[in-house]
Amino acid sequence: MNPDPNRREFLQSAGAGGLALLANTVVRAGGVPTLAPSESWTKHGELFRHEGEPSGGWVQNFTSTVEALEGGKWRLWTSVSVPQSPFKQIGYHTGTVGGKWAFTPALCRPGEPDPDVPLSIGGLPEGWYPVQVVTLRLHDGRTRLYFWAHGEGVVRYLAADSADGRAFRVVNALSPCLYHPADRAVGGEAAVEAGLTRYAKRKAAPVPGEALAPASLITNDATNVYQLPDGSFELYTVVLVEVEKDDPRYAPQDNIPGRIRVIDRYTSEDGLRWENRRRVLEPDAEDPTDLQFYFLSVTHTERGRVGLLGHYRLDAQTIDLEPCFSDDGITWTRPSRTPWITRDKPGETAGSYLLHAPHAMVERDGLWHLFYTGGNFSHHHKDSHGTPDRAILLATSERLFG
Repeated sequence: MNPDPNRREFLQSAGAGGLALLANTVVRAGGVPTLAPSESWTKHGELFRHEGEPSGGWVQNFTSTVEALEGGKWRLWTSVSVPQSPFKQIGYHTGTVGGKWAFTPALCRPGEPDPDVPLSIGGLPEGWYPVQVVTLRLHDGRTRLYFWAHGEGVVRYLAADSADGRAFRVVNALSPCLYHPADRAVGGEAAVEAGLTRYAKRKAAPVPGEALAPASLITNDATNVYQLPDGSFELYTVVLVEVEKDDPRYAPQDNIPGRIRVIDRYTSEDGLRWENRRRVLEPDAEDPTDLQFYFLSVTHTERGRVGLLGHYRLDAQTIDLEPCFSDDGITWTRPSRTPWITRDKPGETAGSYLLHAPHAMVERDGLWHLFYTGGNFSHHHKDSHGTPDRAILLATSERLFG
């Protein structure tokens, strides 16, 4: 018996390797389809903010999976963090649109996962905190979580597997999928090879049994992973490109001045060892000089991949959701170069400064559902519309294509 009764509905609605992916690599004679206009989206406002412990926490569903459950319910995988604190926690919120939402946090510990709680992750070293969770129902019946782990000297992208969808165990703590430049396993030589010359003097400090990070796996963060019909995987992540002070793209107001965010794609046979790194999206001559790409979220449809691109304007310190399209995940078109979902007015919702996309959009009952995170503060945290906070919001559309 399948231990997860919602797995079949999830596969149908969330695009987790279902039949809707089969046409993705087919080049259509009719050319690139037209995406639906921004006016096709209906915004439903805030669904919930963080409540309870930890006090002062923020919730986000950035890069995280959305599952359609029975009875009109939803499961939104989420992260909770506390500003100016190392605390980070992943789990899921369950509820209905317009109703109450309950949070189920993951119980994390270094040893074996606890089989008696709804969600547990074992094999996560003490002091490592997970954030930005991606959930995949694998073709072989297992459930896999991907997340960024933050700890003292550690910023790396890990995977945890489960046979029942409840008790997970980290499978690659010392040999992660990806490394952030700040990770202890990143040395100056690899950083320079990755194009990050400002880290040239960095000294790696791996623990016993841990290899040095290869240049090919050094990225930034904001990562999404998808399993394809043939069982292989694709991964999209934001990476950094350095520019000098005389470059018009150099932005002293950014939190990492002199580094531009762009999008790379990887592939993998097992979802753990990644290769074939390739640049797939970066601002060009038609874009304003202060534009960077903060993330790429991908929804696989029968007509191709529909992307939500993190449209980050450094002068305004805002992030929007820009639509894009690809047949193969490599060549992307950006038909509008403008936001698909508009930010809200200051004070109306938390979505007035920053919008962050989930893992993918979900089709249900004839509507495409886009659950997203809104923030009412600037990216550099110097301005806000009221007390800084985040909230989960919803927008729906009858179509993704025109």
